[in-house]
Formats: sequence, C-alpha cells, structure tokens
Amino acid sequence: MASEEDLDKLLNHLPFFLKEHLIIHPQKQKLIEIVIDLGRRPEARFLTGPEYLSQKIISWQDLEFITKRITKFSNENRAGIERTLHRISCIRNRQFLITGLTCRVGRAIFGTISLARDLLESGKSILILGKPGVGKTTIIREIARVLSDEMEKRVIIVDTSNEIAGDSDVPHSGIGRARRMQVTQTDLQHQVMIEAVENHMPQVIIIDEIGTELEALAARTIAEKGVQLVGTTHGICLENLIKNPPLTDLIGGIQYVTLSDDEAKRRGTQKSILERKAYPAFQIAIEINEQNVWTIHEDVQNSIDHLLRGTSMITQVRTIGKNKNLSLTYKNLYTTSLFKSSFNPTSPNLSRTSWNSLNSETQLKKPILQSKNLVIYLYSLSYNLVREVFTKLGINLILTRDIKKATIIIGLKKSIQKNQKLKNLATQHNIIIYAVNRSSSYQIAKLFQFLVF
Repeated sequence: MASEEDLDKLLNHLPFFLKEHLIIHPQKQKLIEIVIDLGRRPEARFLTGPEYLSQKIISWQDLEFITKRITKFSNENRAGIERTLHRISCIRNRQFLITGLTCRVGRAIFGTISLARDLLESGKSILILGKPGVGKTTIIREIARVLSDEMEKRVIIVDTSNEIAGDSDVPHSGIGRARRMQVTQTDLQHQVMIEAVENHMPQVIIIDEIGTELEALAARTIAEKGVQLVGTTHGICLENLIKNPPLTDLIGGIQYVTLSDDEAKRRGTQKSILERKAYPAFQIAIEINEQNVWTIHEDVQNSIDHLLRGTSMITQVRTIGKNKNLSLTYKNLYTTSLFKSSFNPTSPNLSRTSWNSLNSETQLKKPILQSKNLVIYLYSLSYNLVREVFTKLGINLILTRDIKKATIIIGLKKSIQKNQKLKNLATQHNIIIYAVNRSSSYQIAKLFQFLVF
C-alpha cells in the first residue's frame, strides 16, 4: 500500500520544541495523533504505542500558538489545516476556553480497497462497520477515488466533519474526481444526503458515520431511488446494528412477530420472535476486524435473518498477508440469541425443576462430565432458548448439529421417547441422553447447574 501525507504541514503548526522532536523521530511515519493538554507533558501516539515528546509542560501560550495557525473550530469543536487531511479537535473548559488539543494525522492511503475491489464492481450498496480509529474514513476515501477515477462514475461525498476530503474549500486530491458536499451542521447531514441526490444526479453517494435515525431513513430513501450507497457506521459487527434502534433501517428494520402455536413448534422457537421488516438499504456489509482482516457479508438480508433466528451462517474472511497476498477463508458461525427474557438463574423456582436420564445402562456421573468438555446436541429444544440460558449462567458450552460429535443429548422427554432411532444412535456412540419435561429456562438452567457447577 502507498500513502500520501502532508505530515510536515501539521508539524509546522506545532511549537518548535515539539516539531524539532518529531521531525527526526524514527517512527514518524507510524504517527497516529498528538495529544496536547494544558499542564501536562505532550504525548504522541504511534501504531507501536504512546510516547511522551518532551519534559516541558504545556502552557496557555503553546495552545494559543497552535490555534492561531489553523482554521476556526466548528460547532463540533473540530478544525483542520488547509489542503490537508489532518484533523484537530479541541477540549474546552466551563468558560469555553481551549484546554486540550488532539491533532490527528490524516493520510490518503492507496491500495486499502484491494480486499474488496470486486464488491465495488458489483454496483451494490456497501456498509462498512468498525470501531473508532480502525480506518473506516481512509477506506471510503480510497473507494471514492477508485469509483470516480478508475470506474468513471459520478460520485458525491457528503462530508460532515471534513475528514474525507480535508478542511478546505478545495477538496484533497485523495478523493480523485469525486465531488464533495460539506455539511454546515451535523444535525443537517440527512438533508444534504437527499439534496445531493435531487440536485446533482450522482451514481454513487458516500457518507461517513451514519449515526442517527434520520440519517438511516435518508440512506433508505436514497437506496430506493436506485443510487449506490457507500457508508460507514460505528459497530463491531452486524449484531450491533440490530441492537441499535436508530440504525436498524440500514439493515431492513426489526419488528416483533407473534407466531401461532403450530408455527412456533415447527420452527422450534418461542411464540414472540424478531423478524426483519423490509429489505436492507445496504446489500453488502464489511466488518473491519483489523486493518488487514475484513469479514464480508455478501448478502446482508440473509445474514440478518440468520442472526434473528439464532442459526448458523457462513461468513467470508479476507486477509492481506505480509507478502501482500490476499487470502480468503470461510467460517461457519453459530449466532447468539437476540431474544430477552425475565429469566433469573438464581430464582428459587429452580428447586421445583424435574429432569431425568433416559439411558437405561448409563448413569450420569457428574465428576466424569466435569473432567471433559461438554458438546451438546439439542433435540426438540430451541437453540435460542438454550443459548440464552448459557449467557445468563455464564457457562461456556458447545452446541453441535452433528449428533456423532456430541457427548450429551438434551431434549423434550415426550419427543425423545417417540424417537427410537435417536436412542439407538446414542447407545451406539455411548452418548448420554437427558430429558426435560418442559421447554423452559428454569428446567434447562437447573440441568446445566448440575452438569457444570
């Protein structure tokens, strides 16, 4: 990967004793940000870790020296340096005086999108998730350049904090031929998104940090107009969006549905379940696990449905190695339950639980089970319900869908008694069968407490 940066322009805005130290620093190219707080020693944060830059304590004069040489701070307490991607954020006291600065180094890095270039060519809308500082803005800046320069598409960037194209009326060259629309106030971002579509006929809209319900709704409106979207939002994985009500429109929205008794029994779930309301605004999702490790969901609709049902799904993991070679692997993940209940594992009602072993020749010996890992095969029990009990009790057990890999089978007594084939298979592989009378959190919790604790 190649990078283009104007680090010297940032250093020229710092007091001489900081500039002098950083210019000759051996890790200068790995600098992430500089932290300058009143009454403290200045600190630099590198990819390798933090480091103090001087023994000198920062004074009011040092802060004033910097603030007089940069652009004015916005309502979000952010400023920049003309024709660069650097961002300077301030901390104010109760009198609104600046007492701290965070100078973040902005870099236009070329080649970051090599992990997902084929996804851009598909023409589908792409949502990028990652925790703060993982490089989402750098990635969408490179996406803007590739789409506008190499694929010759009409690209509009909605730049709220001026991080994508820099804090200047003339956008940074890192975005290529893409056009940039600045947002005067953060709470007006959704209006600028709609304005971009209605006034400038783009083929692609790029948005950084979608964070409110209005912005999510605007994204859905744009998607329904046939415009390709590329956006970022904070979150580690898709499940974070499901649990974040303002942003659920990005992945189709979530609603509670009450099933009939027959349908709930057929699905093996509770009667009240979560389901997706509509088609997602984004068809592809990229989870940025690390800088060179991405998890790809090529069908967001399918992934969300699996997450809501608590069933397994296959995800694609793409990695760039040290030799710059791309490797692609597939992982079969068992998703966790997203249903909530009032179940309390310490409830005295647990003492009324009844369960028993259906093995005629094998007795359940607790010391033996404690000495090895339990791999559990569930029969006629909801995976969501059992995983919820795992979480409440803090138990780390393994569920399997391959009965031959199981060390124990747990199911409803009535269902197991009718299945002679299951009992014969358990006897053949020396697997213990345990049955509960009812599919309830209390009975399952009581059983697991006996097996593990």
